Amino acid sequence: MRVETESQLAEAIRAADGALQIVGGGSRPVGGRSGAPLHVAISGITLYEPGALTLIAGAGTTLAEIEAAVAAEGQRLPFEPARWGALLGAAGDSTIGGVVAANVSGPRRVQAGACRDSLIGLRFVDGAGTVIKNGGRVMKNVTGYDLVKLMAGSWGTLGAMSEVAFKLLPAAPAQATVVLDIPAAQAPAALAMALGSPFDVSGAGWLPGVGAVVRIEGLAESVAYRAARLADLLAPHGARIERDGSAQIWADLAAVAPFQGRAGDIWRFSVKPSDAPAIIARLGGEVVLDWGGGLIWALLPEGTDARVLAAPYSGHATCLRGETAPAFEPEPAPVAALSRGLRARFDPRGILNPGRMG
Repeated sequence: MRVETESQLAEAIRAADGALQIVGGGSRPVGGRSGAPLHVAISGITLYEPGALTLIAGAGTTLAEIEAAVAAEGQRLPFEPARWGALLGAAGDSTIGGVVAANVSGPRRVQAGACRDSLIGLRFVDGAGTVIKNGGRVMKNVTGYDLVKLMAGSWGTLGAMSEVAFKLLPAAPAQATVVLDIPAAQAPAALAMALGSPFDVSGAGWLPGVGAVVRIEGLAESVAYRAARLADLLAPHGARIERDGSAQIWADLAAVAPFQGRAGDIWRFSVKPSDAPAIIARLGGEVVLDWGGGLIWALLPEGTDARVLAAPYSGHATCLRGETAPAFEPEPAPVAALSRGLRARFDPRGILNPGRMG
C-alpha cells in the first residue's frame, strides 16, 4: 500500500489487521522485515525559511531534493547524512524520514552532532493510528516526552513519520583535508590529537588506500591557516594537505565507498575511539573509520559474527548486511524493559516493523 497524505497514513494504520512494514525509499534494508509493506510517500518541502535556518518537509521527501534546495541558499543539513543504498545493494532513493528513523549521521557528527541533534520537530502516526506532533520550529519547544529525540533511531518501531523539521547551518565556502599515510590501527591516536587541537576539525577518519584524514572547513583564508598549522602538528605522521580532492574523500567516507559492490557482511561498531585499535586487531578484516575511530565499519566474510570476534568491547555493533547474527545489539535487561514499555505505549498492537530491532 502507498500513502501520500498524513490522513491516508493514519487510516491505513488504524485499518491494519496485521503487521506493517514501514517503507520510505527502501535504501536501508536493515534488520528483520515482516508484514505488509506500507510505502510512505508524503513528500515535498512544506516550509523553508533560509533566514531562520529552518526547513520542514514530508517524511517521504528525498534527501536529494532537500540537499539541493538548501544548497541553493548556501546552507546544509549540519549532520551530513550519508546514503547507504550502494553499500547495502539497495536501489531506492534515500528519504528524509528514513534518515531520521535510522538517525543517519555522517563524518561531521564530531563537530555538529547527530541527526537527532538537528531535528527540532516532527509529526508521526502511532500504532493506534493517532497523529502525534512534537517540537516545532525552534529548539526550545519541548514539553512532556522529547519524542523528537526518541523517534530518531527507532527504525519505525514506534510510529510512522509524516513530517520532520530541521535546523540548518550555512555551508562552508572552503575546505581542506590533512592526510596521514598511516595504518588504521595507528589512526585513532593521531585523530585524537587532531580533534583535541584548537583548529575546529569537522571530520576525522581513515580510508583504505588514502590513510587517516582530517577535515578543516570555513572561510578560505582561515582554512588555509588552520590546515597548515594542523599539518605542522601532525608532521611526525607524514602529513600533507589535500584541497582539490577533499570533497570526494569525505563523500567516499560517508558512503563507505571502499566496501560498495563487494561480497561479504558489513558491520558497524560504535565504540570509544581509544578501544578501536584492539577491536580492529580482533576483527582482522578490512575497516573504514569515522568519528576519530569511534565508528568502525568492517567488511568480513559472509557468516561472520563480528560481535564474537570483537569481544570484549564497550559500545554496540550493528550488522547492516548479513544474515548470521541479529542486526541490532541485544539490549541489557533494564534497557530492554524500557524499550518494551515504549513500544507498548506507542504501538499497543505490535504491528509497526515487528522484529526490526529484535
